[in-house]
Amino acid sequence: MKSTILFILSMIIFGTIGFVVRYIDLASSERALFSSSIGCLFLICIFLMMKKSMPWAAIKVHATILFFSGIALAGNWIFLYQSYDHTTITNATLSYYFAPVFVMILAPFVLKESLSIKKIICIAVAIIGMIFIIGNSFSTSGKQELIGIFYGLIAAAFYAALMIINKFILGIGKLELTIIQLAITSLLLMPYVFLTEGFGIFEVPTSSIPFIIILGCINTGIGFWLFFSGMQGLKGQSIAMLSYVDPFVAILGSSIILREQMTVIQMLGGVLLLGATFVSELTFIKFSRHL
Repeated sequence: MKSTILFILSMIIFGTIGFVVRYIDLASSERALFSSSIGCLFLICIFLMMKKSMPWAAIKVHATILFFSGIALAGNWIFLYQSYDHTTITNATLSYYFAPVFVMILAPFVLKESLSIKKIICIAVAIIGMIFIIGNSFSTSGKQELIGIFYGLIAAAFYAALMIINKFILGIGKLELTIIQLAITSLLLMPYVFLTEGFGIFEVPTSSIPFIIILGCINTGIGFWLFFSGMQGLKGQSIAMLSYVDPFVAILGSSIILREQMTVIQMLGGVLLLGATFVSELTFIKFSRHL
């Protein structure tokens, strides 16, 4: 029960990221830099308190792939934060949750996994749901909404790449891996931010500082800590099902707090997309035939 509560709390925290990001008056790359660096320092403190040690031998072996995982994480955050700037929290969240679909599509080619009939159906349904969301947003709100959804899909592609890359990293614990990836992301983003945004990052608006701290310490640091603490006592099936607390919180919050309205077509698209990715995770629905 404790593991379930911790994991749900982490999903609730992750589900509020969009609201926090909206109050940080910085470029998306700057917000990503603060998020990764502050979150990394917070998790290092947790790591030291737990008296754990880094598996340096495994890190050396996977150095190249860890570097690419840092690029994937940086791209994921930059485009996700851009998505929040251009469209509603709901649209950004739904487009971002297209990541599992990208993984299902790429898995047979990259991971050499078989593609079941169930997953083919789920991919098709998720794509239909995404088409409903895109078509409805374009017809009701125009170009800006479409750009936001597009950024969300790019963020989803980067996150899918991160999920696939992580499958090739062995011998490194989840907490250690997250610290390493956050550190690499921070180091990669520093020169990128200074080259693209200049040194304005040192002139952070006073009103943004509390939200930067929340984003780094709570949404990233505490969020990941609760996530890994809860994950240890849960089965994969439970983790997959409870993960949908995240989009539920984001969509519900956007409706109640920000008064963002969803049309019937958008609701249908969201149900099809999230429903398809949810069903794809369920092991009790089995098909004997594979392509």
